[in-house]
Amino acid sequence: MANLIQNFRNALVLFFTGAFASRATASENVPYRPFAQLADVVGKDRFVIGAVYEQADAYSIWASGKEYSAPSDAPTAVHVNQGFLALQYGITERWTLDLNVGVTAETWQDFAAGNPASTSGLMDWVVGARYQLLNETQATSKWVPTLSFRAAGVLPGSYNQDNPFSPGLRSASIQPELLFRKHFAWPGFGSYGDGLYRWNHTTGNDQYILAFGFFQQLNQWELDLGWRHLQTLSGTDVVFHPNGTVSYPRDPRENYDGLEAGFSYTTSQRHFRYGVHVRSVFDGNNTDAKFWFGFSVDFPFGGNAAAKPNE
Repeated sequence: MANLIQNFRNALVLFFTGAFASRATASENVPYRPFAQLADVVGKDRFVIGAVYEQADAYSIWASGKEYSAPSDAPTAVHVNQGFLALQYGITERWTLDLNVGVTAETWQDFAAGNPASTSGLMDWVVGARYQLLNETQATSKWVPTLSFRAAGVLPGSYNQDNPFSPGLRSASIQPELLFRKHFAWPGFGSYGDGLYRWNHTTGNDQYILAFGFFQQLNQWELDLGWRHLQTLSGTDVVFHPNGTVSYPRDPRENYDGLEAGFSYTTSQRHFRYGVHVRSVFDGNNTDAKFWFGFSVDFPFGGNAAAKPNE
């Protein structure tokens, strides 16, 4: 625990001194809000201050098309702790700006039980703007979803990209994204979808991410369950050596499939939102089998404080 606290202190120093870098190599780890939450906009002149904490462990990895598991008596292969601020501001009733910035700390333990390698620093951070194309609460047709387009830019963090499976690509990127949420069937039930393409300028290994799932709302509660897929279109394989170490390339061709789930509670008057989410990677290549656990809070204020998103 003392080492983790010291890592975060070091990361905060890097954050406030603005220690940026332009190299890139590692696994995908751009700040992300699950369950297509960003399909909603926040309303004119309204702010949302959000915070997200996440941690993950992986006991196996995929490299060059094969899965390798850590020895039963070995510690976790990859461990990550991170947190980021998720800020939003409504320019108009349809336009919302967002900024996601935070710190991360990762430890890699090779399967030879050698000395662990750690890194910490500023996460890859994101500035975005989204426009709500459609709003199901205001539509005359019952088939219309809530649909938003988001354009975002990703800027490199300050962690050590030479650490195997380090937490992020550390690449400057452009990211168009389309998100939807739609109620149907019985009251409170619906589906969500999130699709983005990421042009990784620094590494050149472009990616796309698709997420799809279902939600159930009951009064102020919401339950979510879905699937997330990452596909990297080019790049180099991770190489696993017989001695239990890995060679990690500058441009990993990382792919994975994962299940995501969560629940949240939104207060009835101030619309403060408290959420818990998990994600488990169950298949992939040139990636690790992380199990993510996290929680989040969102505090809206200003504008029409009595209104929920999309009202």
